[in-house]
Amino acid sequence: MKKSLVILLVLAMSLFAFVGCAQEQTQVETPPAEEPEVEEPVQEEAKEEPASEEPLQEGEVKTGLAVVSSIEKSRDAGENDGAAQTDSIIVAVTVDKEGKIVQTVIDTAQTVIDFTNEGKIVPDLQTVYKSKQELKEDYGMGRVSTIDKEWYEQANALAEYVSGKTIEEVKGIAVDESGVPTEVDLISSVTMKINPYKEAIEKAALNAENLGADANDKLGLAVTTTISKSKDATADDEGLAQAYSTYTAATFDAEGKITSSVIDASQSNVNFDAEGKITTDLSVAPITKVELGEGYGMKRASAIGREWYEQADAFAVYSIGKTAEEIKGISVDEGGYPTDEDLISSVTVGILDFQANIEKAFNNVNN
Repeated sequence: MKKSLVILLVLAMSLFAFVGCAQEQTQVETPPAEEPEVEEPVQEEAKEEPASEEPLQEGEVKTGLAVVSSIEKSRDAGENDGAAQTDSIIVAVTVDKEGKIVQTVIDTAQTVIDFTNEGKIVPDLQTVYKSKQELKEDYGMGRVSTIDKEWYEQANALAEYVSGKTIEEVKGIAVDESGVPTEVDLISSVTMKINPYKEAIEKAALNAENLGADANDKLGLAVTTTISKSKDATADDEGLAQAYSTYTAATFDAEGKITSSVIDASQSNVNFDAEGKITTDLSVAPITKVELGEGYGMKRASAIGREWYEQADAFAVYSIGKTAEEIKGISVDEGGYPTDEDLISSVTVGILDFQANIEKAFNNVNN
């Protein structure tokens, strides 16, 4: 009897201890993991099915624009002034349904903004820089060229040479170890290094979309570069040398009406301190506003909730069917912002450079 009583007592104590342990484990149990919040994907027009993926009809061509920029040639100030140098190669193309290049226009915006060893910007901030195509003989390559050809002449010769070629054929143009062409049909007209131009031509062709152009339309390219947002360095703040370029590729029919248009822009920034020492990583290549997409950040500040590339695209679409003169006549306020009722719902950015570039592009193919 006593033995049974002892056994029961032991069992009861064991059960009590087990329940107690179970209660303690419940108190320190790891809370269930929360499901991660899944953000709604941003709807980007640039990611939608582009019109260029639709099969081209006979005679139709795609229009493309590309910009390849570098700030690597910038240098610190010392005994001599420093320089923030932006080299932007700009290429416009039209491409047929077989993937062959129909027309090509090549230009370069070389913007050099000097600054002193006291962190002061040297050039007038109202300066508008000309592209190499605009400079013509003033660029000065002709006098040092072994074939007596200026930069624009060589660029035009390369543009002509790639007509009728596919991207792969352009990539395959033979060059020596420095990038100078070695093909017999090209060496008499082009002696400059062409690898960056090949890259930009390929990029433009890959960017090309069916925007309404015809193979018989004339392709124009224009660039406008300003430095007005540049500023001196102070003891507290870095200086800024900013090359702000706006690019436009446009096609025009026999009546001078725009059949397609592509607009882009870039802000190439080089910072420096009050002693003229550059603080920007010069190995990082500037990219355009279209390439930045939503990353540019205009949408959150836009009164119409549109990113910069969306507004540029809207202006390009608005220009279709109009002449350069009609684009020039679009009404704007004192700040250069559009006031036309058919435009203000989709474009609230300043459009003066857009207008100027359309006029330039038209003049470039008709002069």
